[in-house]
Amino acid sequence: MSTKTTEPTTITAGDTIAWTKTLADYPADAFALHYVLQPVAGGTPISINATADGTDYDVEVSAATSAGYAAGDYRWIAYVTDLATSLQRHTITTGKLTIAPDPLAYSATTDLRSHARKTLDAIEAVLEGRATQTQAEYSVSYGGSARSVKNIPIAELLQLRSYYAQEARREEQAEKLAAGMGGGNRILTRFI
Repeated sequence: MSTKTTEPTTITAGDTIAWTKTLADYPADAFALHYVLQPVAGGTPISINATADGTDYDVEVSAATSAGYAAGDYRWIAYVTDLATSLQRHTITTGKLTIAPDPLAYSATTDLRSHARKTLDAIEAVLEGRATQTQAEYSVSYGGSARSVKNIPIAELLQLRSYYAQEARREEQAEKLAAGMGGGNRILTRFI
């Protein structure tokens, strides 16, 4: 039985995932609990079935099973069906979940940078005249269409650099906050 009692908001593919759910109105001796995780960007949904533990539910996904989960953002729904007839279905709750890629599946070509960081790096490389072929061909949705960074005029690249620098900075601050390291913003005070 897991000590966690709420659905996770982030999991890592390849990890064992477990939590316990108590539903006073839908005890496990009369109902079955199910989860469906739907990729936000489309794709094959993931189904997870809980097991009964008295009147509570244990939800557990093995490491081997979660290793096959595609990384990305998901929306999930939890619902119960009655054990007697399976004719009743009740939606319990919904939520969001991010599945991080399995770090043991990384290779030499794994790029963990965010879209904002990749775009900023490509723009800066083009502006500095040191872009690789991959960076020069990096596609950015801009002005209603997708264009290679090398085909965007310098004035527009400078605007895009400012935008993506802010986005990358926000992401990095959010990661620092999540890791308990502070956001990097200074708060200045003066005592008079």
